Amino acid sequence: MANIHSQKKRILRSERERIENRRYTSAIKTHFRRLEGLAAGSERGEADAAHRELVSTIDKAVKSGALHRNTGARKKSRAARVLAGSGGDAPSS
Repeated sequence: MANIHSQKKRILRSERERIENRRYTSAIKTHFRRLEGLAAGSERGEADAAHRELVSTIDKAVKSGALHRNTGARKKSRAARVLAGSGGDAPSS
């Protein structure tokens, strides 16, 4: 542990920020898995709602700085592809 008072505060603060960032990234992964499951099924309305919730969470994570804006855009694009039914991770050529 650091000896300098401000560094001790900085360590505690960075740990709080790290946990908050993990909350966002974990929630995004959970929402994405849920969207994939709903898109594979026939629940179109539920898939749309899951997609809206995922996009909202991604936007909040980008706004708070938990995700880079390009990463957020990539994840939203991938979610839109899943919702449209074109499927998985492989980009279409």
